[in-house]
Amino acid sequence: MQIIQIGLDEALKLHEEGDREKYDAFKEKFKPKKTTDDCYTPDNIYQTVLSWVRAEYGIDGAEIVRPFYPGEDYQERAYPSECVVVDNPPFSILNEIVDFYTATGVRFFLFAPALTCMNLLGRYLGSVCCICAGAPITYENGADVNTSFVTNLDTSAARSAPDLHDLVEAVNAANLRAAHRELPKYKYPDAVLTAAALNWLSVHGTAFRVGPESAAFVRGLDAQKPAGKNIFGGGLLLSDRAAADRAAADRAAADRAAADRAAAIHWQLSDRERTIIADLK
Repeated sequence: MQIIQIGLDEALKLHEEGDREKYDAFKEKFKPKKTTDDCYTPDNIYQTVLSWVRAEYGIDGAEIVRPFYPGEDYQERAYPSECVVVDNPPFSILNEIVDFYTATGVRFFLFAPALTCMNLLGRYLGSVCCICAGAPITYENGADVNTSFVTNLDTSAARSAPDLHDLVEAVNAANLRAAHRELPKYKYPDAVLTAAALNWLSVHGTAFRVGPESAAFVRGLDAQKPAGKNIFGGGLLLSDRAAADRAAADRAAADRAAADRAAAIHWQLSDRERTIIADLK
């Protein structure tokens, strides 16, 4: 109780002092963390996935069951004959859920984490298919999760689904546009240096510095004034020499970014693995 009171006193003090930035940062510490177990699916995304499943597997007449609403116990839920579970389960117990549905013979099409869903094939190769759609979904709690699916409706072991990806991505993008005003993207001349530009150079391994004799601080450009805009966080006007050096640094960083994208570790198959492959149909 004392800890809670100390936190409340600090919050009241910040609020009374009018320090909005620190007050908002303080409140942020106490917000519940977003996890994949709290990922309730926006209805239009769920309906998009469900429509795809109906068309892909011809299950128009099947009863659709959603046992993963808050407070529901999926193991105690009644599953009508020939029903299909199409839902987004808690990812932390996905293996347990697939175990249950496999043992009980319930058909399912479940949302799954995009990068780890194939772990199920170590146990269920031949009875479960991983549909690696890599669909970006912003769930109702605000969590952004790259999502794929696992199912026993498909005879494949694993597959891609570009059409499902595209459908979900389009709906998710529309949701984001509706929820958040699209922020404008600004392009500044080489003679304008911003914190964002320097951060980008750091991320891409490129050193750049400018001395005070070659820079003048500005909060915005004259061209921005009629629109009521400015440089977020302020910026520096650079001398011609410094601007040329900055342009060279940008080119070096772009080359480094391209090289990073191209770099990849190529793993090779062992003789044992080639023998396994040779026995496959």
